[in-house]
Amino acid sequence: MEEKLKQEPSACLKVVLFGPESTGKSTLAARLAAHFETVWVEEYMRYYLQKKWGEKRGTCDPHDLMVIARGQMKNENNQAKTANKVLFCDTDLLQLKVYSEAYYNGYCNPDLHKHALKNWYDIYFLTNIDTPWIPDDLRDKPDDREGMFKRFKSALKLAKRPFIILEGNEDQRFETAVLAINELLKQQN
Repeated sequence: MEEKLKQEPSACLKVVLFGPESTGKSTLAARLAAHFETVWVEEYMRYYLQKKWGEKRGTCDPHDLMVIARGQMKNENNQAKTANKVLFCDTDLLQLKVYSEAYYNGYCNPDLHKHALKNWYDIYFLTNIDTPWIPDDLRDKPDDREGMFKRFKSALKLAKRPFIILEGNEDQRFETAVLAINELLKQQN
């Protein structure tokens, strides 16, 4: 068993920003964390792959996903210790599972698959593709945004995860998310 993929127990509400590339997840995670005066977990995959691209113009290989998954969970578990009631995660292992299956002909490492389904979050915000696609070194699917959105939505349904689709501009998405989080915080008390 891959212990480094295990989610450590935490009393904080855990929120995942989830969805295709270039849909505003990182921007929204940072903004929500500031609003709720807490911390957020940056997407480790972006850090890792940007470094790999910068050093040798390398792209993601299937073996990279386990390194990325370990880094994501290490950062999440560390940030959960300092979170103020809510922890915002800019991705999770389920997102990595979706990418693995999309890019590697349906393959997902069994340990990644197991923990992607085992680790639990209180709510997912699925970010819709109604935002402009912005190119960068790592983004590569501008012509398959709808297909990727369907993959992410399907993954949430199959895993029976609670989710809300965020649509509209940044302010509309933020307001929808804040209302949902406030409701979950009320239910916790």
